[in-house]
Amino acid sequence: MRSNLFAPENQEQESAQPGLRLQNSKMLKIELNGECLARQGSMVAFQGQVHFEAKGSGGIGRFLKQQLTGEGVPLMKVSGRGDVFLADAASDVHLIDLEGPQDALSINGANVLAFEPTLSYDIQMVQGAASMSGSGLFNCVFSGQGRLAITCKGSPVVLNVDQPTYADPQAAVAWSAGLQVGVHRADQLGLGTLLGRTTGEAYTMGFSGRGFVIVQPSEEPPASAVGGHGSGQQSGSGGVLGGLFS
Repeated sequence: MRSNLFAPENQEQESAQPGLRLQNSKMLKIELNGECLARQGSMVAFQGQVHFEAKGSGGIGRFLKQQLTGEGVPLMKVSGRGDVFLADAASDVHLIDLEGPQDALSINGANVLAFEPTLSYDIQMVQGAASMSGSGLFNCVFSGQGRLAITCKGSPVVLNVDQPTYADPQAAVAWSAGLQVGVHRADQLGLGTLLGRTTGEAYTMGFSGRGFVIVQPSEEPPASAVGGHGSGQQSGSGGVLGGLFS
């Protein structure tokens, strides 16, 4: 049998070390020897002795925060030994290594695909976001040492925050947890109207300090109601969490 499907770049990528790695730009491969945490429903294939278990809220603190945020996309624990392949609607997959207690990243929950259990995570309110009425105001904050995989719709830009930096809340994927974050009405920045017409940008996130912001070339569509429908869509007009923990 002959086909360009069998080209080397489409063959399974092998490694001697267990863990998270890219199979290709749109698919994550977990060479599993133990356990990992992943977005439920993201598995597209697996080989070996692998067990999938729906993950609970992870303690009363996270349960209460989940109730407050109204988010509803659960995690699953993947355990055993074998190869597991994950993807999310053909979005691009990127790997990030956190390297110690001072390494912390605030990530839109809709963009989290999988992470190693050595990482600590929490749900935190985005600073200055109380003005965004009826929208998702919470982000997932990861810290510690370990690898995580995030998704982006299209090739992102990583902005170095060396001057006042602004991003659409629906396009901001992640940022350094140490940045100062503010949420501004668009008209405060002169974006509210253009020749008498709305720009469509009701709110803009502002970042200052030392760090970076990852922005994808796509604005996540808001869910029709706060909390979404468990599909990974982001809540409300701001859509900062998008529903990860339950």
